[in-house]
Amino acid sequence: MGIIAALVIGAIAGWLAGLIVRGAGFGLIGNIVVGIVGALVASWLLPQLGISLGGSAIRDIVNATIGAVVVLVIVSLIRRA
Repeated sequence: MGIIAALVIGAIAGWLAGLIVRGAGFGLIGNIVVGIVGALVASWLLPQLGISLGGSAIRDIVNATIGAVVVLVIVSLIRRA
């Protein structure tokens, strides 16, 4: 995947995760970072759980969104502590 595609998928995933976890968005750049980190988390976490979603750009966005939601929930918990 190219760097532009990673940025676009990260931005979409971060934005979606920000909508899912209300009040945890970080703006455009922050959402891209959260989406990319989320994609890395999901690429490790989902296979550990035995979850496989196939292969396509939509799968990449779904995986990154799942990971970004996990990252946002963890960040929200840390912020509250």
